[in-house]
Amino acid sequence: MKKVGLILGGVLLVLAVAVGAFMAYAMDYYKADETAHEVLEGVDVIHPADGGYYYLPSGEDSKEALVFYPGAKVETIAYLPLVDQIRDRTGMDCFLIEMPLHMAIFSPNAAEKVMQEYPEVEHWYLAGHSMGGAMASQFASQHEQELDGLILLGAYPYKTSSVDTLTVYGSLNVSVAEKIDYTENVVVLEGGNHAQFGNYGPQDGDAPATITDEEQQEQTVDAIVEFVDAKRAA
Repeated sequence: MKKVGLILGGVLLVLAVAVGAFMAYAMDYYKADETAHEVLEGVDVIHPADGGYYYLPSGEDSKEALVFYPGAKVETIAYLPLVDQIRDRTGMDCFLIEMPLHMAIFSPNAAEKVMQEYPEVEHWYLAGHSMGGAMASQFASQHEQELDGLILLGAYPYKTSSVDTLTVYGSLNVSVAEKIDYTENVVVLEGGNHAQFGNYGPQDGDAPATITDEEQQEQTVDAIVEFVDAKRAA
């Protein structure tokens, strides 16, 4: 029994160390910059008491909405500047999802909750950056009839689907460029990198961009507006 107790104690110790190491890793995330905080304070953003997402209403009686999945280990509000522009220029309600431990892999079906809470919306778009894009593509593959479009930023499809897809990435984001083996609805931002879709500063392993984050996000929204307008006209 003593031997069994020692073994069990050793296993529990290893598990405790592993859990501690994982939590330390998960809590070490990229923080939103000052611009993102200014958007949070300066625009119409609703954050429900029970959390889960940031809601950016269009101010119109919109029947269209977009759900956005953040990249891994990035503070959620770092994407508010981009999502705010999407809301302003498309006229769609937008929902920026708060992911558990800042990782979309832990809640790939988060869009489903939002879609159920807003049944009056008739046309849904799902977007995501990096891992958020990968998990968005996974959701799209399982909800093809419920989505009008999928938008991948600095990401490539993790799962294939019949949902019309827009892919946007920076020319300096080589790791993503190597995975894009299709040409339809692909926009390459010259001088753009991986991180500048959000406002959280430089990212480890990312190439320095030769355009500003404002330029990268403006060009991204240009592409999204063109994609959405084409869907509306179809």
